[in-house]
Amino acid sequence: MRHSRSSGRRRAGLVALAAASALGTMAAMAPAAAATPAPARTAAAVAGDPALGDTCTAADLGKRYPFIKSLQVVPTITHFKGWYVTDGATGSQTVTATTQSVVTVSVGLDASITGNFEIATLAKVEASAKLSVKLESSTTSTESKSITWNFQKPGYYALYEGTRKVTGQYGSLNCNRVDTGNGTYATKWVEGPGGGSYTTFTTLEEGAVRCEDAVPANSIMRRAQDILGCTTSLRADAAAPAAPAKASAVNQDWPGFPGTTAPPGFTCDAANYKLATPDRALFWSAPGFLDWGSNNIQLRPAAQGWPQSQDQWQLCGGPTANGITEQILINRSTNKCLAVPEATAATEGTILQQADCKVDDLQRFYFYRDVPGSDKIGVQNKYTGHMVGHDRNADGQPLRQYSMGKADGTGTYALIKA
Repeated sequence: MRHSRSSGRRRAGLVALAAASALGTMAAMAPAAAATPAPARTAAAVAGDPALGDTCTAADLGKRYPFIKSLQVVPTITHFKGWYVTDGATGSQTVTATTQSVVTVSVGLDASITGNFEIATLAKVEASAKLSVKLESSTTSTESKSITWNFQKPGYYALYEGTRKVTGQYGSLNCNRVDTGNGTYATKWVEGPGGGSYTTFTTLEEGAVRCEDAVPANSIMRRAQDILGCTTSLRADAAAPAAPAKASAVNQDWPGFPGTTAPPGFTCDAANYKLATPDRALFWSAPGFLDWGSNNIQLRPAAQGWPQSQDQWQLCGGPTANGITEQILINRSTNKCLAVPEATAATEGTILQQADCKVDDLQRFYFYRDVPGSDKIGVQNKYTGHMVGHDRNADGQPLRQYSMGKADGTGTYALIKA
């Protein structure tokens, strides 16, 4: 048996199908490229989600949902070996296939699928693609793989393991104020700035195929034939649409801060503000003297005694994305900025803290507003895309981030001029 390729011998040897008949060959091959129906649970999970342009209420300002903007399904070979079978070497053989490509499930910059938003995004992909795809953290093997195959005829074969890689772009639906014309406003689900790219894949398949075997177009078997050299030019796996580059989480300190100087591109409001629960009973507050050693931001009653500015924040507005302005929140008692801790930024339910102000997307937030006349807002971190919320209305409860916000509406707050 020769393992190296000889084009002359291959042309002479590829004269029969691998099975006794064409029907037998197709049955013996790896499964065809027909779409696997998505589980019914996926359709049920996404059926009640809002769509772009739907109306929303003030209780939705602190929530978000994913939606799929584009989708591409690409047959991808993860392991491959070209194998020549001579007349006297038919029958079952075990062949070692080497890694051809690696596919990793990801949503945005996260390959760790732990947040509700990431899981919901992949469920939307599954429903849109009508394929059963990975809905959790997963990656194809980087190790060589042994494939056992029963070769019934001589010839030059492509032994492969492969999958269908599903890639594309997703967007973030946020509830925000919309100008409907003639001086009227409404709250609708709009595309917020928290989108990106995703990758997932279907069940792995393995098999063997030859150039003369008729296989479905755009199938994993056809892709294996391409790599074997059955076509005049090899087709590379299509790449996922490029996502806009996401800024680094941490860049540099503000020169001259603390003080009156805002970071480049930002203008600070002269007034101070409070952010409160809708009933105005509890306020976003920096740690007090009794919270020595803590940087957690908590819900507290209105500040009493000295200092009285623990619950007051200066807002600095900067660049816009999708018409929504970035905001930096500086506590007037500590002169520190509201931030998501870098070490736990990807974690669902991470507690928000105060930190030394710097040029850092973890310290930048988006406000989603109710109609004019209402002071209700929802708050989203720029870097993580998560919404600010809290577990329950209670003195001392910390502010947290949630990838899809809080379903009970506890992510809606009142923005009050101090």
